[in-house]
Amino acid sequence: MAKSMVPPDVAENMKGIKHKIVVLSGKGGVGKTTVATNLATSFAMRGKSVGILDVDIYGPNVPKLLGLEGQHPTADDEFIEPILGPLDMKVMSMGFLLRKNDDAVAWRGPLVGKAISQFLANVKWGELDVMVVDLPPGTGDEILSILQLIPDIDGVIIVSTPQEVAVLDARRAIQLVEKMGVPVLGIVENMSEFICPKCGESYKIFGEGAAKKASEEYGIDHLGTLPLDPRVITLSDEGTPFVMKEPDTKVANAFSDLVDKLAKKVNLA
Repeated sequence: MAKSMVPPDVAENMKGIKHKIVVLSGKGGVGKTTVATNLATSFAMRGKSVGILDVDIYGPNVPKLLGLEGQHPTADDEFIEPILGPLDMKVMSMGFLLRKNDDAVAWRGPLVGKAISQFLANVKWGELDVMVVDLPPGTGDEILSILQLIPDIDGVIIVSTPQEVAVLDARRAIQLVEKMGVPVLGIVENMSEFICPKCGESYKIFGEGAAKKASEEYGIDHLGTLPLDPRVITLSDEGTPFVMKEPDTKVANAFSDLVDKLAKKVNLA
């Protein structure tokens, strides 16, 4: 990725952010935002200073998952104050700028690019150990623009489910990121198994093995599997990160393992 694509004001404003991890999926509905918010929360639970940038312009769900719906950032003549989320995470999302939570964003490409540039250049991010960036799903122009705008990305995590069709789209996402010259940190297999909340039995309801095979073919790491636990859905709807509320579960432990691997990969002490 050409360094010249990063505007000077963006580079200056984000220089205090030590690590930037981007979360992407080839298609919607695979739990990308749930992974992004719980990953960021897992970092924060370890005492790291964390920012979450939600640039899923058309589906900005980070405020909902963090219990921040209805909040709106304040701003002076030049800079915007991020919303403080759980564990003092700094959060910015298009969702904070909408009048109603279910408003649709009907913007064309140039306006989307301008909004994202402002999130990068004009939000008071300050000093952070790590920023987690939640991208829109798919492999469209918005993805290209965002990856070009963010300086010094440590790498991209591809989120998929075990389904063949989801992994097919994940393959396209891997190819896009590699063409952009951005490192692919690996693939995360979400909803890898369903854990019955009553009996504790595990069921591979979406199949298995496809994400692992894709990682081997592309020479990238298979970062781990995240079980499907109905409590994740319930707590997400309530605006509570699952890993905070249920830290001793199999899902939370899987996120902890994911953080261990990512911290090692990006040299986050």
